[in-house]
Amino acid sequence: MQVVSISSLKGGVGKTSVTLGLASAALAKGVPTLVVDLDPHADASTGLGVDPERSHPIGELLRNPRRADLDAAVSPSAWTARAQRRSPSTTTRLDVAQGSALSGYYDRPDLRVRELRRLSRVLERSSQYELVLIDCPPSLSGLTRMAWFASHGVALVAEPSLFSVAGTERSLRALELFRSEFTTHLETVGVIANRYKEGSPEHAFRLSELRTMFGEKLLSPVLPESPQWQQIQGAAHAVHHWPGDAAADTAKLYEELLGNITSSLPQG
Repeated sequence: MQVVSISSLKGGVGKTSVTLGLASAALAKGVPTLVVDLDPHADASTGLGVDPERSHPIGELLRNPRRADLDAAVSPSAWTARAQRRSPSTTTRLDVAQGSALSGYYDRPDLRVRELRRLSRVLERSSQYELVLIDCPPSLSGLTRMAWFASHGVALVAEPSLFSVAGTERSLRALELFRSEFTTHLETVGVIANRYKEGSPEHAFRLSELRTMFGEKLLSPVLPESPQWQQIQGAAHAVHHWPGDAAADTAKLYEELLGNITSSLPQG
């Protein structure tokens, strides 16, 4: 099982959108996947069409990880049912550990190591997923550190703007400090450039800046601004299930990105 945190220490860069795009690609490729919605705002849960009455929030599982039954607590995403209607032979799972305000209790900077292990222990109780995507809060507080502790790798989401580029550099420094503090083998998967506007001189300049600053850590492909994205998310649909050439092109980009992320992590 590969566990990847999708992170940004700056809000508004499309971190949850990237998580959903990667989840859509995993479903399309037939990879059994769990999305852990660790952000108390629970936007990923909403985008995946989770029925809150059919699952237990991840915050409940974190309270007592030794007794947590992850497999019983997760909810199937609405995307799974749509994929099965499109192709009845499909058996791939895309499940969600639902986000809620309950998780906010752990979003504190003073968590001890024992508390940082809570998510790791919850995930250890399941073996039915090949990929776990953790949608982290846009901060470096307790929940993000808990996610990093449970992960094999971290992908940082940035947009081509001054503040986001500067924030991404701080995020990489934070990852280095985290690794040295806990002697972990956590990989920095790389930086995902999101919402790039073709034809914008400012975006072209900032993308060049990202390439200069992060080199091979800037992941391919760059994700362009998509005018359809808000509509797709508002309908709680996978981009792979949305009609039209533009959505199909975006879906291919996420498939390539997912492949580049998972290939950089330990296998098995």
